Amino acid sequence: MQHVENSVDAKRDKEIILLELIMADLATVEKRLKDAHSQAKGGDKIAIKAVSALEKIKAQLDSEHMASDANLSDEEKFAIRDLQLLTQKPILTVVNVAEEDANREPKNENEIIISAKIESELAELSDEDARAMLKDLGMNQSGLDKLITASYRLLNLITFLTSGPQESRAWTVENGSTAPQAAGKIHTDFEKGFIRAEVIGYDDFVKYNGELGAKEAGKMNLEGKEYIMQDGDICHFLHN
Repeated sequence: MQHVENSVDAKRDKEIILLELIMADLATVEKRLKDAHSQAKGGDKIAIKAVSALEKIKAQLDSEHMASDANLSDEEKFAIRDLQLLTQKPILTVVNVAEEDANREPKNENEIIISAKIESELAELSDEDARAMLKDLGMNQSGLDKLITASYRLLNLITFLTSGPQESRAWTVENGSTAPQAAGKIHTDFEKGFIRAEVIGYDDFVKYNGELGAKEAGKMNLEGKEYIMQDGDICHFLHN
């Protein structure tokens, strides 16, 4: 596919993409603002807050800034909670670089440096050979792993695991979720009838060679409804 500008300039290309997102959001805001003004004239309190929020956002977009830059009160956020603007969402920038630049430091925590050529080569190798290649390159993880880790952090997500005779599986929950909420990701009945959770930390699970070893070492904890899930927790949920 030919580049629309017939040349590659990462900074320029990012600015073009962001401007397109801003213009799309501006069209959405202007349409919604017109409707909100009509409703606000009738004294609708939520519509009045929506007008205030939309005008703040429009001012940012008109200045080619992101909607997320608008300083909104909780009431204003609630009034436009269904708007789903593109520039209110978290943004992660992935920069494809030459092999020799793969270890370059990103400019900020929301930027990921990846060499597509290296990733392509890693994808064709066994896990053992891929680890050896990364070590030779002075890298401690692949670009794909960096992308997944950064995406989870940006979206405020963590992973917990379940493991049994039939399968082991990873589940995604929002950071700060309680044990019953995590159980509900497996099945809603697990959350409704939650009794307690048997929890082993991932590092302990590996260190003591699985559930039995961790249990014998006293590393399995019984947690109740108030327990806040930790990234990598390995759980068995007990429920009615």
